[in-house]
Parts: sequence; C-alpha cells; structure tokens
Amino acid sequence: MTELLVANMAPLMFVCIFVFLLVGYPLAFALGANGLFFGLVGIGLGLLQPQFFQALPERVFGIMFNETLLAIPFFTLMGLILERSGMAEDLLDTIGQLFGGVPGGLAYAVIFVGALLAATTGMVAASVISMGLISLPIMMRYGYDKRLASGVISASGTLAQIIPPSLVLIVLGDQLGRSVGDMYAGALLPGLVLTGLYVLYVLGYSILRPGSAPALPDSARTLRGFALLARVLTSMVPPLVLIFLVLGTIFLGVATPTEGGAMGAAGALVLALLRRRLTLDLLRQALDKSARLTCFAVFILIGATVFGLVFRGVNGDLWVEHLLVSLPGGTAGFLIAVNLAVFLLAFFLDFFELAFIIVPLLAPVADKLGIDLVWFGVLLAINMQTSFMHPPFGFALMYLRSVASKDISTGTIYRGAVPFVAIQLAMVGLVILIPSLVYVETRQTIDLQNVRIELPRAEDDGTGAYPGTDAPPAFGQSGDPGGSSR
Repeated sequence: MTELLVANMAPLMFVCIFVFLLVGYPLAFALGANGLFFGLVGIGLGLLQPQFFQALPERVFGIMFNETLLAIPFFTLMGLILERSGMAEDLLDTIGQLFGGVPGGLAYAVIFVGALLAATTGMVAASVISMGLISLPIMMRYGYDKRLASGVISASGTLAQIIPPSLVLIVLGDQLGRSVGDMYAGALLPGLVLTGLYVLYVLGYSILRPGSAPALPDSARTLRGFALLARVLTSMVPPLVLIFLVLGTIFLGVATPTEGGAMGAAGALVLALLRRRLTLDLLRQALDKSARLTCFAVFILIGATVFGLVFRGVNGDLWVEHLLVSLPGGTAGFLIAVNLAVFLLAFFLDFFELAFIIVPLLAPVADKLGIDLVWFGVLLAINMQTSFMHPPFGFALMYLRSVASKDISTGTIYRGAVPFVAIQLAMVGLVILIPSLVYVETRQTIDLQNVRIELPRAEDDGTGAYPGTDAPPAFGQSGDPGGSSR
C-alpha cells in the first residue's frame, strides 16, 4: 500500500484538487491545503526530506518582489477609472452613429468599442457590463435578434483577454518566464484577426438575415457631417493617445510593463479629470476593486506556489512530462491534447486558475519539444478566452445576465454565445496552422557547449619562447627606461 501511494502521489494530488473544486472550496486554500497535506505525507513516507519546507517562505515572499505582477493593480486601476468615467458610453454612442446607417451597424459598433476597451481597460467585466447596459436596450429597440445581440456583446468583452494590455498575458508571461512586452507583441495581431472574424460573422449574419440586424433609421442618427467628425475626434483621440502611451512605450522598450501600467493609471486619472467625472467616490471604488482583484490573484499564486513546490518534490513534473511527451503525433499531438484539456478545464476554472496551475506544468514539456514559449502562451491565451464564454459558467455570460432585461432568457444568452465560442476555437486552429500570426522576436542563440576559442599559432624559434613573448629586460639594462647611467 505504501509503495502504491508513493508511486501515485502526483496523480492523487490532481484528483484531490478537483474534488475540492467540485465541492466548492476556494481554489487558493485548496491548493495550499493540498500542498501542505501531501508534503507532510511525503515526509512521513520518506519521499521528501524533513527540511523540505524550508524553501517555502522564501518562495512565498518572493512573490511580493515580483515586478511583473506589480503591473496587475496598475492596469486594473486604469481600466476601472476609465470604465467609471463614462468612456464606454461616449465611444458606443459615437461609433453607433458612425456605423448605424449600415445593416448590423450597432453590432459593428459593439465589436470596435470592445476592441478599444480591451486595449485601454484590459478587463472583461467592465466591457461586458458597460456594453450590456448601453447597447443591449438600443439593439432590442431597433429589432436586433436577441441571440446575436447577446453573443456579440459577450464575445466583444472577452477581447480584453487577448488584446494588450491583457491581465492574462501578464500572468502567462510571468509563469512562462517570458517578458510581458514579448507576450503583448505576439498577441496583438491574433487579437486583431479575432476582431475581424467577429466582424465577418456579423456581416454574414446581416446578409443572410437582414431583418435580424437592421440599420438604424434616419431619426435615430442625430449627428452628421462636421458634428459627427468633431464627436469622433473628441471621443476617440483621448483613448487612442492613452493606448499609445501604454502599449507604444512598452513595444518601443521605453518603459517596462509595470511602468507602462503606472503611466496608464495616471493617464486614466487625467482623462477622468478632463471629463469632469473624477470624484472621491469614483477613486475609492476603483482603488477598492483593484485591491480586491490583486489580493485574489496573489492568494491563488501563493496556493499554487505551495502546491507546485510539493508537486515537483514528488516528481510530478516528470510524471506530466512523460505523460505528454509519449502522446502519439509528437508536437501536433501535444498541442491538440493540451488545447482540448484547456478547453474542457475552462468549463470549471477561470484564467487565473488555469494560468497558475496548468501552465507551469505544460511549459517545460513545450520547451522540450522545441515550441517557442511566447507563441505557446498566446495560443493558450486565445484558448483560455473561451472560459468566459462557456455555458453555463462563463463569466461574460453571467455579467450580461446580471444587466440584461427579463425578456432575454438565460438560454438565449447561452445560444448566442455558441457561434462565438466556435470562432474562438477556429482562431486557435488558425494560430496552429499559421504560426507566423504570433510575432516572435528572433534572437541569436549561442550553444556554449560548441564554443571554441582558437589563438593564432606561432613557430618556436628554438629558445622555448614564441615571438613577441620575450621577457622585458631587467631593470638597469640597456634599452630599459631606467637603464641609462647618470
């Protein structure tokens, strides 16, 4: 029995984690409790040394000194200030006026505003709730199909998962050991392509079913000509400037992601002040929610650190590596299995939990198979995006349900999400088929094992010394600077 327990310690740890999750135990405490329990069991069985846990305090306190994770509260604060300062309302109203004259125009407006909010706030909840409160009643008033309206609002909000400055990419960069700037650069094009796929879906829907996505009547389009141009400039220029301030400085190497997040938070304060919507109550709410989200992430990371330390101590990482490397199909088989597993786990886990539990186990295997970790991280981020759209536990669907009117049923919201989940999965396949969609900076690598240092050979003149290596004359001899007699 003891030998069986020792041989299967790693699988048992995984089983216990899922049991805790199924009974509703908080993940952070489930991870920590599992790690401590199995660590003590391992010490009792002689699998681990008694001093094994001495490394734990240093690892936990090391989380507090991680500058990469410091970007999370800054970007969260920036997003909350912008969301509460009314930027989403202004953008939706302006772009709705701009595209309202074409079939599906309001849906296009929601998608473009979702992309802009993703590039400024980086938060799914803020995007979905804002667009659900503002756009959904208008789309219903003008005869949009309920499934299309709910699906496009939910999906556009999840663009914040993949378009920089995404919190997911910050966490993935930290867990994969890659810079956040590289993750942002790699995810930018796939995020834009995914936005384009949403637009193509709405275009096809409006062509096949024009009555389900009608154009706005002329009476609803109150801005035209120079008035519309002025409104577009005043509504879109400030967030675009903020996007360049944050992402531009990070991409150009002028600022680190943490510094970019700090500048973004300061820029959001300035924009809210210029809009005359900066109040002490707004600032208090933004700071409170930023602190809560940051503590949530840090507690999960502490639990994952305890779990990961013990899991590696019982050779769980080797168990996972042997399990995945032995899959048929090599690299392709690994990618298919990993993406299928992440997609299924996303029914029960959110992106923080997936990033802190699953990614550290997959990264060494991907690296061993020769997969670039930046590309791998972006691929996982696109897949994790579906965790917000999965019926019945998708957070984006829950956010929309909380603000939608009663005449839009929960089943309608779920059915509206299905086509967009299919589009997200198609994007996963597209990245696998066309890896160049993810920008990966090529760096020259040097294999230290093959480095050879060769010096030019010189002929021996018979004296045992080589030309140019004669010893200097002794002090006081002729030719020496001090050799001349006085």
